[in-house]
Amino acid sequence: MSDADGGVEYFTTLETHLLSEILYDHLHINSKQFEMLLKLGAIYIDSQRQTKDGWILSGSLLRIHTSPRRYKTDYDWNSLVIFENDFCLVLNKPSGIPSHPTADNALENALTQMGLTRKTTLFITHRLDTLTSGLIVYGKKQSFVKSFNIQLQKRLVKKNYVALIETTSKIPNRLTHYMSPALGVPKKLSSSAQEGWALCELEILEQKEISTTTAWVKINLLTGRTHQIRAQLSHLHAPVVGDLLYGSKITATDNSICLRSQHLSFDCNGETLDFNLPDKFN
Repeated sequence: MSDADGGVEYFTTLETHLLSEILYDHLHINSKQFEMLLKLGAIYIDSQRQTKDGWILSGSLLRIHTSPRRYKTDYDWNSLVIFENDFCLVLNKPSGIPSHPTADNALENALTQMGLTRKTTLFITHRLDTLTSGLIVYGKKQSFVKSFNIQLQKRLVKKNYVALIETTSKIPNRLTHYMSPALGVPKKLSSSAQEGWALCELEILEQKEISTTTAWVKINLLTGRTHQIRAQLSHLHAPVVGDLLYGSKITATDNSICLRSQHLSFDCNGETLDFNLPDKFN
């Protein structure tokens, strides 16, 4: 069985064979392609990601991401570290790379690359969209991850973003929408509550006109849904500059949109940590 749109192949093995031989026989995947898929973590057996070749028992269910999405990783990752202590690491994530492993690529993401650079295990605490740049915090200890998650639930973590948007109309000071639980993007919103739809809230702290077609806004994110800021602004016909998925008519640089996680404040082992990035776009 195949998922043509996602480049995913599913099948059950009928005999015990080496994984590499099975993929060559079924999908004509050669040794070079096989090594690449293994390296990226794009091969699963019975829902477990595989990292090496080996004997696969008859009746095993295979899932192969034959065309994994690829991302730029050749950054000076050390230079992007804003702060680090024994509990956490704060990174200025580039635009165009996921903040964590994806189903088809466990290697080319900020979490993995930063862990490899620092030669340590890091843990995800929150997420930034692939196209969103800026401040993200990774845990170095599970105790910090637990503490950070509690702070998120209690809305004690302060997260401000800046964006360039395609509008000159005044955006309301507070935006409240409801996001469909349906998978996939772009995300669908409603202005009224719907059963099973997730609450999305943010505040517009400041807005400045930049040109006859664009404005700069500072945003206080109150809830953290996937694509929330992008979807809410698009819902008001004010898409983020460069965000073609949500209706932008302006193309930004490759794999980027004009949305940045600019301010982050949270408690770490009893100490309040506060970080800021520049709020202007080039």
